[in-house]
Amino acid sequence: MLRGFYTAASGMIAQQKRTEMLTNNLANVNTPGFKADQSSVRAFPEMLLQRMENQSISPSSNASIPTSTLVGAVNTGVYVQDMTPNFKQGDLGETGVNTDIALNGFIMPTTEEGITGSIFYTIENPEEGNLYTRNGNFTLDASGYLTTPNGQYVLDAAGNRIQLASDQFTVSQNGWIEQNNQLVTRLGVAFAENPNQLTKGDNGYYSFEGELPSAYTVDGLSFTTNQGYTERSNVNSSQTMTEMLAAYRSFEANQKVLQAYDQSLDKAVNDVGKI
Repeated sequence: MLRGFYTAASGMIAQQKRTEMLTNNLANVNTPGFKADQSSVRAFPEMLLQRMENQSISPSSNASIPTSTLVGAVNTGVYVQDMTPNFKQGDLGETGVNTDIALNGFIMPTTEEGITGSIFYTIENPEEGNLYTRNGNFTLDASGYLTTPNGQYVLDAAGNRIQLASDQFTVSQNGWIEQNNQLVTRLGVAFAENPNQLTKGDNGYYSFEGELPSAYTVDGLSFTTNQGYTERSNVNSSQTMTEMLAAYRSFEANQKVLQAYDQSLDKAVNDVGKI
């Protein structure tokens, strides 16, 4: 019975984590470049139960040998194994703002497992390495540097900060920034062959142990940079709401099982124990 408590409780914890993940997805449905998280729920390793007993060798002898009878397998609960972002391309939404730049491209699977690569803007990280993001909702700071909404510097293809005289500039579809009829620099776009190896952080940033290669040097990679657009979140709000309802129902079912175990244990202690 006590094992049942742990099994039901593990189901409640797993569904609570899924609900928190789905709530975060829904809260970022309007965040440019946001990639929805996906969860995988896995059962704990099964336990194989056997009944241990002694079997008599013969009726005339008291000798016996130990034997075991297979009872069957029992699950010990579930847990959320991992949460991984879905890097599927989001729709583009026109904003008309010069500093808004969206990445757009169809990338074929790049690994033997059929995983599709992804491209990211390169963001300066003063602590360690670079950060990567799909959020192209940029702005210019007081010094004319192209920055993210959080004030971090956007880097060019050479790994330098991008400084402009004003927000009156143009970005070609191959990433070149032009101002006053002169080429300034090229946007830094990195390519991740397996984006699942990236570590997701706050504010839509991803990090990588090492440095991702430039997307401009990858053979067969085709993408465009679209000025005046942002990439919308790839969260499907109606599907997310449905999954939230299913997670809530599953949590509620485990809760009722837990209550049933509690009532049974109460009777065993207070009623049966008196007899």
